[in-house]
Formats: sequence, C-alpha cells, structure tokens
Amino acid sequence: MSLRIGDDAPNFKAQTSKGEIDLYEYLGDGWGVLFSHPADYTPVCTTELGKTAALKDEFEKRNVKVLALSTDNVESHKGWITDINETQNVEVTFPIIGDEDRKISEAYDMIHPNASLTATVRSLFIIGPDKKIKLIISYPASTGRNFQEILRVIDSLQLTAYHSVATPADWKDGEDVVVLPAIKTEDIPAKFPKGFKEVKPYLRITPQPNK
Repeated sequence: MSLRIGDDAPNFKAQTSKGEIDLYEYLGDGWGVLFSHPADYTPVCTTELGKTAALKDEFEKRNVKVLALSTDNVESHKGWITDINETQNVEVTFPIIGDEDRKISEAYDMIHPNASLTATVRSLFIIGPDKKIKLIISYPASTGRNFQEILRVIDSLQLTAYHSVATPADWKDGEDVVVLPAIKTEDIPAKFPKGFKEVKPYLRITPQPNK
C-alpha cells in the first residue's frame, strides 16, 4: 500500500555509511528528508548528493536532518562518496543507507515496477517532528531534483505548522502569505497585527507572521 501525506513514516534500523541508525532516533525532535537513488555511481545522483552536501548549512538552520538511500551496499556507498567529494568539491557528512534487501524501499514504495523492477525511483519524503510524512515527490531517473524547491517547501511546511496561514503559488520565505479560511475576517487583526488585505472574502493576504 502506498504511503500518503499524513501517514506515519515507517521506522527502520539500517546500516549506513555512518554506521547503524534508527530513523526515529536519528531525526530526534527535528525534521527529516529521506531521499532515494536508483544506484551508486550514477551521474545525476552524484550531482544531487553533492548539492545536498553543499546545502548542509541550509538544512541545519532549518533543523532538518538528511538521509539518502540506494539499494547498493554500504561499502559501495563509501567508494561513491569519495567520488562525490572529489567531483562536486564537497564533503558528504550525512548517512547513505545500504538497502540491499529493498525492505526500506518497499516500505516507502520507492520501487515502481513500470520504471524498474529493482532500482528505486528518485523518491523524496519530508518527515515532520511528529514522524508523519509531510511531502512526497517522485522524480524519474533522468531528472535531477530542484533543491531550492525542497528548501522552499520546508520553509512553507515549518511556517504553516505553527501559524494559521498557507503559502500561495511561487511563495518564497519572507513574502506575504494567505490567512486560512477558518480564521474569521473580524478575528484577523488580533491574530495578525501586521495588517491584512482582503482580496475576496475567502482570499485574505497578510505579511509573513514570523518575520
């Protein structure tokens, strides 16, 4: 059965390039990004892991831990990390899971038989502090991820988790947001003292409340 947004993220213990980890213990009370790769020593994946390593500070300031996965073994991962560090001019410090038996891949529905019977597609899961899945994106093997979009989504998820707002199309951190329909218009001034603009009764715009 496929995982959906709002489902509990399946917990697991796994061998990684950084030793054995338990997913829930690794994430602690923070956020997590779990993302898969079809195989080690593949060109697009090499650039993606390099980009992830380069964005280490961006993930850390958002209290996000990163965890990658491929169905190759840990020893293969270690050799591949050497290549990633060399070619992408980075240092990979996050764990890469060895999922040879594909148990984790299957638990997270990362194997799409019409694409490949054995290799994972590029699936990405954002997991909240409550260990529930907040976002699922799957990319084909030929298309690399947009990591600026991933950071943008994390900013939106973290903002909307703690404030009664939603983020409009193409929103970026610091821009105006939408007041949730559940908030009555007469209650907006007390809740959002920066002011608001009523475009329509159901579309009320306010400055980002945590900026």
